[in-house]
Amino acid sequence: MPIDILYQDDALIAVNKPADLPVHRSKMVNDAEHYLVDVLREQVGGNVYLAHRLDRATSGVLLVARSSEVAAALGEQFMGRDVHKQYLVVVRGWPEPTEDVIDYPLPGSRETGPRREARTRYRRLATVEVPIELGRYPQQRYALLLAEPESGRFRQIRKHLAHIHHPVIGDCQHGRGDHNRLYKQHFGCHRMLLHAWRIDFRHPVSGEPMTLEAPLDEAYADLLERFGWTVSGVSGEK
Repeated sequence: MPIDILYQDDALIAVNKPADLPVHRSKMVNDAEHYLVDVLREQVGGNVYLAHRLDRATSGVLLVARSSEVAAALGEQFMGRDVHKQYLVVVRGWPEPTEDVIDYPLPGSRETGPRREARTRYRRLATVEVPIELGRYPQQRYALLLAEPESGRFRQIRKHLAHIHHPVIGDCQHGRGDHNRLYKQHFGCHRMLLHAWRIDFRHPVSGEPMTLEAPLDEAYADLLERFGWTVSGVSGEK
């Protein structure tokens, strides 16, 4: 199961993390058959160090350092909020207004922990209404959003979108089971529709500005094509 490498040099590797592949073993995830860091270590030969993380169910661009020093340098950029991340996400309903900032404090991995400020900017890119009956509604509305987290809290985008009653499709923890089942049964889509599409940062050694994009996997791209959705730089093409 080779990992798709988007960029590689002596200091840094950027990969396109598949959905449902955990990045590393943890207290929350210890039952997986494979972990990204283990697969990548075998693939590139030598140690790798995570610079940040993505949820197990989330796909997209992930930065991995070749040394602990480079990982620390990248970590400083993330902590200083010098890294700009853009996610493509499919949600239930049509969020209004079409562009807004969700400003809602969130706890860490423990729901009972202290809440810290958290902000997510979103923009509605496309909408669709499908003629499938669910509950008391004969048709269902869905939207494609561009989400840009301005902070890096645990499951921030997922929790923020659930907070405004537009949960991510396929989110088993914070989403709607009836809509998740609809996507499996009618669209053959069994993944959470949250994808880390683009990241802007400075190279940790040269300081040069870098922009990296991760293409959508087949399941996500097929859905865009089915709904007739296109995005600048992203389309339904596989």
